[in-house]
Amino acid sequence: MIAEARRLAPRFAARAAAHDRDGSFPADDFADLRAAGLFGLMVPIRLGGSGAKFADYAATAYELARGNGATALIFNMHASVTGALAGVTDELADALGLSAEALQARDDHLRAAAEGRWYAVAMSERGAGSRLSQISTAYEVVEGRFRIRGSKTFCSGAGHADAYLVAARSAADPSQVSQFLVPAGAGLRVEPTWDALGMRATGSHDLHVDVTVPPGSLLGGVEGLALVVAQIAPHWMVASYAAVYVGVARAAVDAAIEHVNERKLGHLPAIRARIGRADAAVAAAHLAVMEAARRVDERPGEAETTRWVWRAKLLAGTTAAEVAASMLEAAGTSAMRRGHPLERLYRDARAGSLQPATSDVCADWLGVDALGGDGDSEGSAPRW
Repeated sequence: MIAEARRLAPRFAARAAAHDRDGSFPADDFADLRAAGLFGLMVPIRLGGSGAKFADYAATAYELARGNGATALIFNMHASVTGALAGVTDELADALGLSAEALQARDDHLRAAAEGRWYAVAMSERGAGSRLSQISTAYEVVEGRFRIRGSKTFCSGAGHADAYLVAARSAADPSQVSQFLVPAGAGLRVEPTWDALGMRATGSHDLHVDVTVPPGSLLGGVEGLALVVAQIAPHWMVASYAAVYVGVARAAVDAAIEHVNERKLGHLPAIRARIGRADAAVAAAHLAVMEAARRVDERPGEAETTRWVWRAKLLAGTTAAEVAASMLEAAGTSAMRRGHPLERLYRDARAGSLQPATSDVCADWLGVDALGGDGDSEGSAPRW
C-alpha cells in the first residue's frame, strides 16, 4: 500500500492545481484510491483488508500528501474511522463490555471499507471545534432507534462519502457522547461553506443532520464511548494529521528544488542554505512522526507514547508552515503567482498548525505534562 501511494502521488499532483483553483472534490483521486484498495488499508486481513498498523498508515499518508495534501487529508479521515474500529480488538471489546452484535457491526463496517466504501468524519462544530464534550448535536432513543439532530462544520469530503462518523450527545444524559456511522442519503444536507485559504479541495463544508438510524449505527453498541476512545487512542485525533503535513512540507522542498534548477539559481549560497535547512527540518519532523507511530504500534497507551503523539503533531504543523514559507522565499516572486505549486503548497501547509489539535494546544499540552499536570484536563482548553 505504501508503494501504491507512492505510485499514485504524481497523478494527484498533476490534478491538484485545478482542484485547488475550483475548490472541487478530487473525485479522480478517490477513484484511484478505491481501485488500489487503499480504503481497506486499516482493515484486518481476515476482513479483506491490508491489516496495516499505524506506522504503515503514517508512511502511506506521507506519500499521498506529497501528491496532494487535500486528498491525503480527506483520506486521513477515512483511515481514522477504520483504524479506530480495527483498534477495538476482541480483548478491548471484552474490557469495554461490548456485545456480540456490536462486534459484528464493527466487522461489517470494516469489511465494507475493504470492498471500497469510504467514510468521512462529522465531529467539529462551530463554537466547539473538535472538543467532544462541548458539542451540541444531540440524539435520543425513539422506538429502539436513534434520532440524531445537529450541524457539523469542517466535514472533509462532505457530499461525497458513503457514510459519516457523527458525534452526538445524549439528550437524556448530556455527559454521554457517542459516535454513529450514518449512511449518506436522506436526512443529511450539505451546506457549501468551504472557501478557505488552504486545503481548498477537501470540500470541508457544513453538514446538517436530521436522521434516524438503527442500533447497529452506534459504534461499540454502548452509549458514551466517544470520550473513552479519544483518551485511549489519541493518535487518530492528533498525530494522524501529522503525517499529512510532513508530506506537504516535503512536497514544498521538492517543488522548490525543481523551480531553482529550472531557473538556474542553485549557485546562490542563500538559496542553497534555505533548501538545506528545509531538508533537515522535514527529515527531523518525519522521524518524529514515525517514532510516534512506532510507539503507538508497539507501546499503545503508555505515557511516553502519548507525549510522542502530541510532539509529532506540533512538529509537523510548525515545520510545514515554516518550510513552505522559506521555500517560497527561496524560489522568489515568480512562485507567488496563482497556480504555481509553491503558492498552493504554502497555503496548504499553513493549515497544519491550525488543524486540531492546533500547535498552541499541542505545546500547551506538552508543557502542562512536563510540569507534572494532566494535559487533557489542565490545559488552556479541555482537549476532548
